[in-house]
Amino acid sequence: MANRHLARTIAMQSLFEWDFNNQGTELASILDHNVEQFGPGLDDTEFAKSLTLGVAEHMDEINKIIVDTAPEWPLDQITVVDRNVLRLGIYELMFLKDVPPKVAINEAVEIGKAFGGENSGKFINGVLGTLYKKLEPNLDNET
Repeated sequence: MANRHLARTIAMQSLFEWDFNNQGTELASILDHNVEQFGPGLDDTEFAKSLTLGVAEHMDEINKIIVDTAPEWPLDQITVVDRNVLRLGIYELMFLKDVPPKVAINEAVEIGKAFGGENSGKFINGVLGTLYKKLEPNLDNET
C-alpha cells in the first residue's frame, strides 16, 4: 500500500474512532495508537497527523460544506465511515493545495469502498464531485 494512501487510511480510522466515541477521547492519542497498530514502518506519519488534526481543526467548516453539498442527507444520518471519509476528502480539496483535487477525490472514494457500505464509493464521489465542480474555477487558477 502506498505511503500516502496508508496515511489517509489511518487518518480516517482515527477520525472514525474519535467520532464514534462522540469525540470523547483525545484525537492525538487515538492517532498515535493507530499509527503504531496499522502503520509500522510508515515513513510519512506527519501526513497522517496533518490530515487528522487538520480535519478536527476545521470540523465546523467541513461539516457545513457536507450539509450544503448533500442537503438531502442530514449529517447525523450519514454513516460514521462515510462522514469521516467525506471530511478527509473535503479537507484535502479545501485546505491542502499540494494534493491534486482528482487525487483527493479518488483516494476518498477508494477508502470509502474499502471501509464503507455498498454505495459508499458512489455517495462519496457524488458529494466530492459536486464540491469540486463548485470549486473548479478557483482550483484551476491555483495550479
